[in-house]
Amino acid sequence: MKTTYFPQKNTPPERRWHLVDAKGQVLGRLAARIAGLLRGKGKPTFTPYLDEGDFVVVINAAQVKLTGNKLEQKVAYSHSLYPGGLKLVPYSRLMVENPERAVEKAVSGMLCKNKLRAQMLTRLKIYRDAVHPHAAQQPQALAVS
Repeated sequence: MKTTYFPQKNTPPERRWHLVDAKGQVLGRLAARIAGLLRGKGKPTFTPYLDEGDFVVVINAAQVKLTGNKLEQKVAYSHSLYPGGLKLVPYSRLMVENPERAVEKAVSGMLCKNKLRAQMLTRLKIYRDAVHPHAAQQPQALAVS
């Protein structure tokens, strides 16, 4: 009988670096692909309860697209946990002021809602334009469709 391989928690995962160009990409589709890379779903050693994902560098975040009327209608919510502390920022303003935050919120929403999410998001590096300081890691350019 064959048994299923489960990596041990003390075994360090092999992490690779991926470079994703967000220029002209749809935000939701881009975020789904990035979330899969951060989670490590494409690896043969994928285990749901371990953090075995890769590093992802996203460039040109300011040029990501939103389909339909989302640019005018979609709203980013945040709350300070004080009464009356709800902040609403429309995506039309968010994409001008902080497009990195828009991509981060989309990817965060597609990751698992547990303690692993914060660990995975530390490996996500988002930059507004094509300049990034991770050239020494030699990230592989990834075609996202």
